[in-house]
Amino acid sequence: MRHGGGRRSDPIGREAKTMEADKSGPDDEPGISREEREDVEEHQKLRAPLVYEIIRAEGEKELRRPVASLWWSGVAAGLGISFSVVAEGLLHRHLPDAPWRPLVENLGYCFGFLIVVLGRLQLFTENTITAVLPLAKTRTARNFLLTGRLWGVVFAANMVGTMLFALSAVFVGLYTADQLGGLFAIAHHLMAKTPMEMLWHAVPAGFLVAAMVWMMPSAEGSEFWVILSITYLIALGDFAHVIAGSAEAFLLLLSGEIGVVKTLFGFLVPTFVGNVLGGTLLFALLAYGQVKEEL
Repeated sequence: MRHGGGRRSDPIGREAKTMEADKSGPDDEPGISREEREDVEEHQKLRAPLVYEIIRAEGEKELRRPVASLWWSGVAAGLGISFSVVAEGLLHRHLPDAPWRPLVENLGYCFGFLIVVLGRLQLFTENTITAVLPLAKTRTARNFLLTGRLWGVVFAANMVGTMLFALSAVFVGLYTADQLGGLFAIAHHLMAKTPMEMLWHAVPAGFLVAAMVWMMPSAEGSEFWVILSITYLIALGDFAHVIAGSAEAFLLLLSGEIGVVKTLFGFLVPTFVGNVLGGTLLFALLAYGQVKEEL
């Protein structure tokens, strides 16, 4: 046996240290157990490249869904988001005409988005980021065609959904005259904007919806509050959303208060362009730009 400088062998002490090392693992910090390290990892924020990959993977799935699935989900989304107009209109009708009324009635705008997003229905403006991230990474003719197919089917289906809502409101009599008065008041406020105002007010709406989609992977358990806060800001800022706003435009169109030209070129076209600019060119491409070197 080797005796090193008078030091005595302590096999029991060495065994205890070995057992402690095995328990903690080679990567554990001193004084932190394996369970505590797992808690730390669980509470760490998702890195931007991981958020990108989560949304890109979701976009890949959406691009390959059957047309029928996209269509019926899009129609349901158009109907669902129309309840933003219903909730806003009902609050408008029941609240007193006071300076604070918009602060409360704009909460109604969130209802339709909660139905659509938590129900995982196909909403066009959400697809301005989920479908574009796969395209930004792999710019092939096939991906361009798949993205165009997704956008076209979902947008048309959303329009059918909001038109069905407007038809039921104007001709079927689902709402009382008093309730319709509130809905029409909300619609007239939107359609009082000029086409150029529609376009510029649609840009931040597209950006905010895309930001909401980007935030969702990190918002596990808090999705309700993310949707509520973002859509409330859209309503409070008087920004224009092409799908939610189309329900209002179709109400006025079917009641004869505006014409087809006003509906198309005074609302749909400029708002569509503004939402795409804000959601795709501003947010989606900036989101890709910040992570492309890390992928």
